[in-house]
Order: sequence, then C-alpha cells, then structure tokens
Amino acid sequence: MRLFVGLGNPGTRYAGNRHNIGFMALDAIARRHRAAPWRRKFQGESTEAVIGSERVLLLKPLTFMNESGRAVAEAQRFYKIPLEAVVVFHDELDLAPAKLRVKKGGGNAGHNGLRSITAQCGNEYWRARLGIGHPGDKALVHAYVLNDFAKAEMPWVEDLCDAMADAAELMAAGEDARFQNKVHVAMAGRGWDEVKRVGEKPA
Repeated sequence: MRLFVGLGNPGTRYAGNRHNIGFMALDAIARRHRAAPWRRKFQGESTEAVIGSERVLLLKPLTFMNESGRAVAEAQRFYKIPLEAVVVFHDELDLAPAKLRVKKGGGNAGHNGLRSITAQCGNEYWRARLGIGHPGDKALVHAYVLNDFAKAEMPWVEDLCDAMADAAELMAAGEDARFQNKVHVAMAGRGWDEVKRVGEKPA
C-alpha cells in the first residue's frame, strides 16, 4: 500500500489558504480515482482508492500543520507502510506558482508540516512540492501562506490539481520523474509554463 498525504489546516477558515494546496491536491486525486467517502481516522480524514494498479491510502491530517506528523505516523504504523512509499503533497514558497517538483528526502525549508513528519516518521519520504511563489519579504510569509489564493490564481491552482490527479497513477507506481514530467507538460499545454507573477500567464 502507498500513502498519499496532503498538508493543510482543518476547517472552513483555512480551506482556501495557499498553505492548504496539499488538501486541494488530495481532494482532486480522490475525485478522479473514485475514492470512497472521506472518514475520520488517524487524527485526520482518510479514504482509499485504487490508483493504477496500486492500493493507496489518502490522508489529510486534521492536527493543524505543525502536528501533521502525528497523523502520518499513526496511519503508517497501522498499515505498516514503508517510508519510501509515503508521498507528501505540500505548498512550496521557493517554487514559482503552478510549478511541481518531486524529490525524496532533503531539507524541510522551514515548512512546519514537513518538520513534524520528519520528527515523527523519518526524512526519506517523497515530497511533491507545489509552487505557490514567495511574497518577496520573509516578514510577509506567515500572512501570505495563511491568506486565500486570489481569484486570479484559482485557474492555475485547479489546473495543477487536475494535472496531478490525471498523472497520479505514475506517482503511485513510484515513477516520480514521469509523474513530474506529465504534470509539467499538462501545465505548459494550458499556458502555465512561465507564471512570472501570482496568477499571471506569460504574454
């Protein structure tokens, strides 16, 4: 079994936040692959789906971002899922909007959700880094990630989530490079290959 984790904060207050793009990604994957209804389990909302030929547990921790690792560790232990079969979808300030990069292990870049998962589970899990851009000043980061995506940003957010849902069977099969490339090609085809500023397509 594989474990796909989306990071975010629970409740309607945070639902549209940039910090919650991991939740949005998992919702899109669950819809596309006809997952069972979400239910409360593992200190979060979870569901299962068959993605490609793989059985995948989808998990959205409801512990708030900085305690995400508690939910991930509980699910991982219950199903005896190895760390290399865990994929965490999360917002990434250091990537341009609409970009996806996949990597295994590495630093947490100040992301409290990743820091919690590393502390609880170890570091060698996969990270699907979803670019949200940077506000330009470190002092503005907290407000930036905890504010909703602007209306102008929502088209690329929805396209990125849909592209990941379309390609999810590649990530479920462990084909990270092909997953990343398929999403890149899809986003380029929709005109999002060079988003220079938040919500702005190239001329």
